[in-house]
Amino acid sequence: MRRRWPNPWIALPALAFGALGGVLGWVVTDAACRQGGESCAGWATVVAVISFTGVVVGVALVMVLVYKSLAEWRERSTERG
Repeated sequence: MRRRWPNPWIALPALAFGALGGVLGWVVTDAACRQGGESCAGWATVVAVISFTGVVVGVALVMVLVYKSLAEWRERSTERG
């Protein structure tokens, strides 16, 4: 069986949206902590990493499913026509 290379059209958007989710998680957590008068950069970093990981996995999963369904649709449309 031939080894396939990862599809960059799945990895690049997943990493980009993951970075956006991580930054957003960090900003929201840091802003919530500053209301008490002190900064909690440690918790903000933990939330940023968790947000990044969750968004990357979620976006990559959706992208894989979309590409598989498009491939199946193309295969069926060539069989009919």
